[in-house]
Amino acid sequence: MSLISYRDLVGVAYTEEETKAMAAEIEVEDGPNDEGEMFTRPGKLSDRFPKPYTNEEAASFNSSTGAFSCPSQARHNGQNYVFALLTGYRDPPAGISIRDGLHYNPYFPGGAIAMPKMLNDGAVEYEDGTPATEAQMGKDVTTFLAWAAEPEMEERKLMGFKWIFVLSLALLQAAYYRRLRWSVLKSRKLVLDVVN
Repeated sequence: MSLISYRDLVGVAYTEEETKAMAAEIEVEDGPNDEGEMFTRPGKLSDRFPKPYTNEEAASFNSSTGAFSCPSQARHNGQNYVFALLTGYRDPPAGISIRDGLHYNPYFPGGAIAMPKMLNDGAVEYEDGTPATEAQMGKDVTTFLAWAAEPEMEERKLMGFKWIFVLSLALLQAAYYRRLRWSVLKSRKLVLDVVN
């Protein structure tokens, strides 16, 4: 089951109204009603994204499921790898032959990849008028995949910043208390009257 609900998109990629409109486009099975039967209703913000496949067998049959979300986390500099992979399709250089059904991409280990080029200039139309270049779409896809792999990352980093701030205040308070408490003992002078 999908772990991301429509409300997770609010404030990240879309406004609340846009997200409600997207959610209303799907039909969600709900129920049972007063007669004990299941019924369908328009989607709400609290609904999760629909499954792309009907069952586990259909999902495992498609080998590309989750192909990019793992490398964006598992590899060092993974987001840059995914971006380079999506935008790095070229004609093979002289002397390199690629088998039928494969495509040349120098960023893929071995240089031959079965996935065809997915991004083309002008393939989508942005609402704000942003030019739909291959690089822009690659950046958008990479950013979305990184967010989908770890949607709580920004919240976790903000919480870490808050903890560091609170702990540094506690450290300053402890240092001040130590200085205040021990200042009497540290500033005391001992005079030894040594008799010859």
